[in-house]
Formats: sequence, C-alpha cells, structure tokens
Amino acid sequence: MKYRNLTDSEITALLSQGCFCDDWTAVRVSGPFNPAHIHSARFEGTVKLCPMNQEVAPGEGAPKPSGLYSCYIKDCEIQGPVYISQVGRLEGYTIEKDVRIENVSSLVVESPTAFGNGTEIEVLNEGGGREVLIFDQLTAQIAYLMANYRHEPEMIVRLKELIQDYCQRKQSDRGVIQSGASIRDVQTIRNVNFGPKALVSGAQSLEEGTISSTEAAPAHIGEGVIAKHFIVLSGAQVDSGAILDKCLVGQGVRIGKQFSAENSLFFANCEGFHGEAVSLFAGPYTVTHHKSSLLIAGMFSFFNAGSGSNQSNHMYKLGPLHQGWLERGCKTGSFSYLLWPCRIGAFSVVMDKHSSNFDTSEFPFSYITLEDGKSTLTPAMNLFTVGTRRDSEKWPRRDRRKDPDKLDLIHFELFSPYIVTKMIRGSEILQKLYEETPKEQKYVKYKGVSILRLLLKTCRKYYQIALKKYYGEQLLKRLESRSFDTLAGLREILQPQETYTGDWADMAGLLAPRAVIQEITEAIKDGQIKRIEQLRARLKMAYENYEEYTWAWYVHTLERETGTAIGQATQGQFIELIQDWKANAAKLNNMILKDAEKEFDQNSRIGFGVDGDEEVKESDFSRVRGAYDGNEFVRSLQAENEAIEKKAADWTARLEQLLTPEIRNPSKDR
Repeated sequence: MKYRNLTDSEITALLSQGCFCDDWTAVRVSGPFNPAHIHSARFEGTVKLCPMNQEVAPGEGAPKPSGLYSCYIKDCEIQGPVYISQVGRLEGYTIEKDVRIENVSSLVVESPTAFGNGTEIEVLNEGGGREVLIFDQLTAQIAYLMANYRHEPEMIVRLKELIQDYCQRKQSDRGVIQSGASIRDVQTIRNVNFGPKALVSGAQSLEEGTISSTEAAPAHIGEGVIAKHFIVLSGAQVDSGAILDKCLVGQGVRIGKQFSAENSLFFANCEGFHGEAVSLFAGPYTVTHHKSSLLIAGMFSFFNAGSGSNQSNHMYKLGPLHQGWLERGCKTGSFSYLLWPCRIGAFSVVMDKHSSNFDTSEFPFSYITLEDGKSTLTPAMNLFTVGTRRDSEKWPRRDRRKDPDKLDLIHFELFSPYIVTKMIRGSEILQKLYEETPKEQKYVKYKGVSILRLLLKTCRKYYQIALKKYYGEQLLKRLESRSFDTLAGLREILQPQETYTGDWADMAGLLAPRAVIQEITEAIKDGQIKRIEQLRARLKMAYENYEEYTWAWYVHTLERETGTAIGQATQGQFIELIQDWKANAAKLNNMILKDAEKEFDQNSRIGFGVDGDEEVKESDFSRVRGAYDGNEFVRSLQAENEAIEKKAADWTARLEQLLTPEIRNPSKDR
C-alpha cells in the first residue's frame, strides 16, 4: 500500500478536531484521505492511516462508521477502515480492515516477542521432565510425543528444534489485529496477536499470547479473564473470570466460570468450569464442571470429572514428582480421589477414595471401587452400561470445531485395535488368575488392585462377548465395501494391503500402530521431517490410513485368536463369524437395554408426585421422564437389534451361495 504525507489542509483539519502530533511528517496516509472521521487523536512515532470513509463491520455487533476518536496511537499501521474509540494507548500494531477497538486502557507490543509461541509449560509432572512448547499449530499428537516420548532423547531434541524454528518465524516487534476483530472494554493487553474475527470483550488482562481466531471459527475472550503466556485456538471461548497462566486452549474448547489453570493443555472440545487444573494434559473432550474438582499432573481424554474429583501427586518427600493416566473414556465419581502414580484402563469408572497406587490399563470398561478398605477392580462391567454407549455416540455430534483445518486428529470408535488388544489381554489375565487362585481365596491381587475371585470367570465372559461382536463387525464392514462373487474372490479382496500387526497406541485421540509412531519418531530424528508442517502431514497420513492399519491388524489377530485365516477361510468360517456377531451384538445391546430399564424402575420414581398418591406419582414421572418403550435411546437399540438380525440373515444367505474353487462349471467339461 502506498502512503503519502499529509497536506497542510489535512493537518489543519486534524488540529481543529483536537488531534495532536509532535511531527506530522511521521503520519502518512493513503488514497483519498478525509480527516473528518478523526477526532481527539494523539499520534506518536510512525503512523500509517488508510481512508476512513465507510462503515466497519467487526465480528460482532452492529456496523459502525469508521474513524479514530479519543485515542493515543503510536507506531501503528491501519490498513483499512476501522473504528477506534476511547483507547488510552495503542502501540506497535498492524491493524487490518473492519477492526473495532473501543474502551481499552492499553493495547501494546513492547518488544520483540513470539506472542506466546514457544512458551514452555510443565505438563503431567509439576517437577519437570515432560515440558511441552506451546505454539499456534500445536496438536494433541505433537504434544503427546513431546510429553510422553522422553525415552527418545534424540527425537525430543530435534522436535524442540522444529518447534523453536516455527516460533522464531512468529517473533516480531509488531503485532497484528486481523480483519473483523473486535476488542472492547479491556484494561490491559500486552504482546498479543489477534486472528480474524477474534472477539475480546470485558477481559481484565492479556499478556504474551495469540488468539488464533479464523473467519470460519472466531475465538472469544470474555469478561474478567486474566491470561498470561497463552495460546487460544480457533472456535475457543474463555470467559467468566477464568484465570490462565502458561496454557494452550484448543479448538472448540470452553473455559469459564472462574476456572483457573496453569501449565496446562486443553485440546479439542474440552470444557473447564469452576474448578482448577495444574500441569494437566487434557486430551480431546476432557470435561470438568465442578467447583471442588482439581485435575493435576495427569493425562485424560474423553473424560468426565465428577464433583470433587481430586488427585495427589506428592507425598511430602521429594515434592510433586508423580503423574497419572486415565485412558480415553474414563469417568470419576463425586469426591473420588486417586494417589498418583496410577494408570486407569479406558472407559473405566473410578469411585471412592484410593490411597494406593495401581495399574488397571489392561482392563478397559471396568469399575474401580473401595471394598473392605481395598481398591477393588470389577473388570468389563462398564461394557453394557447406557452411559458408555451414549458417550461413544455423542462425542462426534458434539464436535464444535468449525475451522476447516482441524488440528487434533481424533478417532471416535468405541472398539478399536487399541481397545480390543486390551480386552484380549485382560481376558487372558482373568483366565490365568482364575486357574491359579484357590477357591477359598476371596480376592486376588493384581498390580495394586483386588479382584473378587468369584467374578474372574464372569468378567472374562463379558470381554469375550465384546470380542466376538468386534470380529464379526469388522468382517461385515469390509464386505460391505467390496465386490465379489466367488469364495476365491472373497479371500483375495480381504487380503490386507498393510503389514502392521503389533500393538497400538492412543495418542490423545489418534489411534495408530506403535510401529507407525516409531517410524515418525525416526523420521524426526534423522532429519526427514524438517518443519512442523511436515510433521503434521505425517501424523495426518497415519490418521487417514486408520482403516487399512486396522484391517491388517484384524486379519493377523483373527487368525491368532480364533484360528480363522482370512486367506484360507471356508464359507462355514465366514458364516460362523457373522453368526457369532449376531448373537453377541444382540446380547450386548440387550444388556444395555436391561441397564436402561433401571432408569424407569421404582427407585427412579422416588421424589415424583410429592403431594399425591401412587397414581399422581406415576403421572408425574411419565410426564417428566416418559416411558421406557418411548425413550429415543431405547428405541434406537431395539431397532438396531432388528437390523442385526436382518444383516446377519442377508449376508449368511449371500455367503452360502458363493461358488467355491472346488466346484467346477459342468458346461466346461463337455
């Protein structure tokens, strides 16, 4: 954009409108400049102004006539029509069009800064050792590598270099307020960058940060917020007196209602209200809503904290050295307590207060309670609860990310190779414990928890139900996307294209074979990955190849666990897998339906019809809660059971009609 000096008449007009400048030659303007919209403005340093001759349409509120009113502006470039009013100090910014800045005490860039990029935060362990560098392209997966792969020191060094290189590119002595941003009713802002359509309204103090808003997904900082050394990503909302120090707030995250956090990461669609977080790695969909809850020095994802949830990470010896992991899908009951270090298996429920350390990661879908003073594990019991099923269905629907560039890579599947591997191992452990434990022994001890001996066989059976459901489900999913008309053709199309057969990992939402992750870490170490953008691309490739990785793992696992080799499977074996799926999928659904019935039993009616008889109670309950048979969730499961029957029958009939290699065409023999 070309700028020119002010004319004498323009300077005279500005002076008559209460404007002031020590050196008017340092104020330059572009185009057909009209000073009529500039009143009571003081200019210092180098100031560049565009014409103020049209309305401004910021990201929120009604359009306003552009102009500068009662403001102090130093070393700024205003590139388009803006509305700036009642600003005590505006310094060091490039301001794009349609920006609104109103009633702000101070908005300045004071020295070369990276605007929060490169801030080192201590996650998982308050004592250090798992530091993560935050920046405006940080994903849950990159943070996972940096925090958890300390056994790869060369990779960590190189990864830090990649991030620092990116952050160096962000460093500047000039901030930017991008088009459509609105900043109003704020006390102080120092060294903060603002993305397109960012909305800051009523914040108290913002220092050293980036609000990485986008046109498609504006970010919002609301009333009373105090934030230092922070990154807020697109579509996030921080308001209601939240206090943040050294934090990343990811895409679609909601934080407010006096929530406070330090040295913490909040990735996609997390929610933090009322409570407190310290050194928290909050993977996608981590939710804490209660005043008395503290999440500290732990890693969570798809998590729901009950009121008063708490963890302790030190024993008053060497300080806060311990950390904990609650794998995806866990919940904690009201006033639950965990003594770190602990590791909790996926989709488990923790209740009561536990003063011992334990590891239940091999037993997903479990209950952890306190019985006879002991931390007690009941494996597999959360497989057939309404809550688990509803949670797995609601997460994709509650994805608030509107930005086309979704940073965090998230797989939502309830049953995945990662989870199924855990169920297989858990089943094997339960069988071994059952065979080795004397019948007169009430509990068996395993990795810090007690398991009731009488439940070993039963809980193993529950895992087997889920496994048989999974084996058939994966086969049908593959069949539905392929064409074939002979058994030989079926075998051929079912051959995997990949060779990954080992263990899997859950990288804070991304499910991938460990071998794939190792390939990525090696590519970082040997310099194949030279920029953060390349690392994101490699991780996205792993995300997009999930189905093929899964199928390769499935084919290997199916043969190992059931003896069915896809490449040589008979019609009978394929049909048996489908029939097992039908029986066990329906069985699992029926167990969930049985659990749903509890929501409509007599205990659930307590407190209804408080001033009436039984008839009034029933009427009140039905009007508030509805009826079991009319419940949407119940009806969907019942419909699913019918669909299971039909799908199994259709595929069984189709497989029975397949030509086998042994059957020759009689016409060819004549």
